[in-house]
Amino acid sequence: MTTQAISTSTDVPAGGVDLPGHLPKVFFTPGPGVEIGAYLKQHRAAVRAALTERGAVLLRGFSVDGVDGFNGSVRALSGTEPLTYAERSSPRSTIKGQVYTSTDYPADEEIFLHNENSYQSVWPQTLYFFCIEPAHTLGATPLADIRAVHAAIDPDVREEFTRRRWRVVRNFHEDFGVPWQQAFNTDDKDRVAAYCAGKGIDVEWTAGGLRTTAVRDAVHRHPVTGETVWFNHITFFHVSTVAPDVRDGLLEIFAPEDLPTNSYYGDGAPIPDDVVAHLRQCYRDASTRFDWQRHDVLVVDNMLAAHGREPFTGPRKIAVAMAEPSDG
Repeated sequence: MTTQAISTSTDVPAGGVDLPGHLPKVFFTPGPGVEIGAYLKQHRAAVRAALTERGAVLLRGFSVDGVDGFNGSVRALSGTEPLTYAERSSPRSTIKGQVYTSTDYPADEEIFLHNENSYQSVWPQTLYFFCIEPAHTLGATPLADIRAVHAAIDPDVREEFTRRRWRVVRNFHEDFGVPWQQAFNTDDKDRVAAYCAGKGIDVEWTAGGLRTTAVRDAVHRHPVTGETVWFNHITFFHVSTVAPDVRDGLLEIFAPEDLPTNSYYGDGAPIPDDVVAHLRQCYRDASTRFDWQRHDVLVVDNMLAAHGREPFTGPRKIAVAMAEPSDG
């Protein structure tokens, strides 16, 4: 993983500055007290162009004015209100409106690189992260260019997933993980069934709760650039990606078909662990990291860059918002 050292210098071009590695492109405040929303309105074209070219941009040193200002930066750059988080696969807390905490996993756990909601039929095209409080150590949000991930994957592996697609199975168990009521923002089973029917998701109410199954494409084309991208949750959801002690604990509790999440080939056949290990390595080889500073705002093109989370110590509070729904 490439580490990027990012200064606080403002002596940089208006179009942003490229740093060692590939992600992100950095826009520094042109002076003290510059409000981020006003800057993004004035320089929207340049920031959007950098986002599409690079896959992620970092805005550093601006006056953000808390969550309200962060929400304003979403409106300024995306031109819309943030999206509601639907079909949740990880625990989050609402901070205000449609601004959420980053995933509420224990601080000592890594969150592997992934593209937000790529298991859904519709996903957010643009992601926003706001550093309210950085960690004391580590706690970066690593990024990986998924064009590079796609290019690094063994062609035979790519072809097999292109041909067979991939299948995600999720089991919502009572008192374990994200409850289905929270995932689907309702406690009405009929509304869950209707929602899933419209999203290509099969629903099965089991003795343990709810099982959903969906078959999705593994490879997509970016709607703006037309580039081929590796856009899916295959690696993230596969049981072999979970930390060994956690995986062993899950398999002691659940039968394989009852795991909270797992991924398969589209026809339901298991994906060999060595194939998933190869995919994980492709993500890691393409990844870069930087250390958060208070009030940083990171914007990610969700179909060009995967993101994750390092383990950390200290408080670390990162707010998240999503915008611009896309179906590829």
